[in-house]
This record gives sequence, C-alpha cells and structure tokens, in this order.
Amino acid sequence: MSAFTSKEAKMLSKIGTRAAYGMLLMELIAKNENVFALSADLGGSSGLGRMREVMPHRFINTGIAEQSLISISAGLAKEGLIPFASSFAPFITGRCFDFIRMNLGYMNLNVKLVGLGCGVGMGELGHSHYGWEDIALLRSIPNMTIISPSDCGMIKKCLYAVALRQSPTYIRLTNTLNVPIVYEEDFDFEIGKAIRLKSGDDVALIATGSMVHTSLKAAEILEQNGISCSVIDLHTIKPLDEEAVLNACKSHKLVATIEEHSIIGGLGGAIAEFKARIGCDTRQIIIGLPDSYGHTADYSYQLEKYGLCATQIAQTIQSHFN
Repeated sequence: MSAFTSKEAKMLSKIGTRAAYGMLLMELIAKNENVFALSADLGGSSGLGRMREVMPHRFINTGIAEQSLISISAGLAKEGLIPFASSFAPFITGRCFDFIRMNLGYMNLNVKLVGLGCGVGMGELGHSHYGWEDIALLRSIPNMTIISPSDCGMIKKCLYAVALRQSPTYIRLTNTLNVPIVYEEDFDFEIGKAIRLKSGDDVALIATGSMVHTSLKAAEILEQNGISCSVIDLHTIKPLDEEAVLNACKSHKLVATIEEHSIIGGLGGAIAEFKARIGCDTRQIIIGLPDSYGHTADYSYQLEKYGLCATQIAQTIQSHFN
C-alpha cells in the first residue's frame, strides 16, 4: 500500500529525500520479491545503509562504476526483476547516457533510475555533483518516464506506482533535509496526471519537484498584490499531461513554469515545445537555473542566488504580468 498518514509525512519530511527514499524502498522490497536495490558505492548516501545489513541478498553495490550499474540493472530487468538504481544525478544520467539510451530506451527495459541531490541539492560539493541538466538529457530518450516528486509523501506514492509500471523510469529527487510538506494528508497519485493545488484566473504556476511548495508561497504573495494564481504540481515531466497544460493555457493570461533545473530542456522546455506544436499563443515565462555552470555554495544560498525563492519568483511573475 502506498497510502501514508500525516504523522508519516512529517517524519519523512524531517529525514529528507534521500533517507526517505531508502526507508521507503526497503518497505517496498519487503512487500515485492521482484524489487532489487542497486547503488554505485553510494548505499549510505542513498539511504540504503541499513539495507546492506538486513537485506544483503536484495542489494547490489557495483562500486564506483555507474555504467556497470546501468548494465547490471538492465540484465536484472531482462530477467523480469524490478531494479531501482540510485546515484547522484549527474553520475547516473550524464556519465551513463549512452548506456541508458541503448539498454533502457532502445531495449525498453524496466529499470528505475533514481537521481539524488538533483538541482543544486548537493550544495558545497559543487557543480560536478549538481543535477542541473538531467531532465534535458533523459527527456530526449524514447520510452523514458520522468517523475519529480514534490515532497517525501509523494516519493512513497511514486515508488509504489513505478514498481507497477513497465517502463524505464527516472525519479528525480530534489531538496535536502526538512523538506517542506505539500501533501499533509494522503492523496491520489497517477503517473502522467498533474495535480491542481490551487485555482485562480490570472497566472498559472506550473511547477515540479522542490519548486511546488515554493510556488504555493509565491502564489500567496501574488494574491496579496491582486494577481489571482493557479498552482499545478506537474510531477510527471514525461509523459506530459497535455490536457492539464492546455487547460491552464486556455484559462490564464500567463503561464509560468518553475523548476530546479536548467531553463533549457526541462519542464519549461517540454511545455514550450507542446505549445508550439499545437499553436498555443499563451504567454509563458520559464523560471529555473541559468544556462551556465554553478558555483560551490550552501543549498539555500544557491536558491536565492538563482532567484528560486518565493519572493523572487513572485517578483519575476509580477513584472511579466504587469
């Protein structure tokens, strides 16, 4: 069961996305004999340290060999198992792109990739560890599903849902410790179906991952300034919920996409491409990380530096709306 209580949501939020992932995957493995956990020497960083002790027969450490991680996972999937392979976002995507393209995309194998510390979540480890362009890379691969949960409760929903779905999948985990809670109570989750959290008339804030909670706060600020906002959690970047996007475009004067990812090739790019394909002329602004390399700094400092705090997002949207 993927249901959760408000008490569980608070506990998961406190321990953060990586520890929550490890704990929830252990829970899933105990219930599904086909699920395996794999890591490229980052079991502890993936929240899977305890699993190495209590379930060593369901855990594979490939060592610092991410491309081997993908190949071994593909072999397990070929045998009908459900491997969840995790590493820091740039290592499991950029370093492994060709292996993912051929073994997962081309062969359409049921491997679940989990990117840790996406966006600027790795903070002081610097740009070598930032998941800045991971969506852009994997969105270009056919057959790939991409999901970015907005809080730790949604991570639970996501893990159970993807375990039942026959598709190569990338789960993108943003944020660090003390994750802001978007869903305090249990809710319905469906891959490929966006969730409208708030309704308004003027601006549609379409966000994913860590930026969903931030967008709710930005909407509150904009409301105080007379701008009515909708907030949509578009947790699945691929396949895109085209109906939800089209409805948002038709019913608002401005669409703002908000993501902890490069402004090139991410959620904003996916929506802009869809709008271009159908000839939709609703104005859109893309708010995200710049087309540049990041610098080593604390996570919260980085968000402020790149204009991804609620007050900054509200100011950006208001300037474009006015």
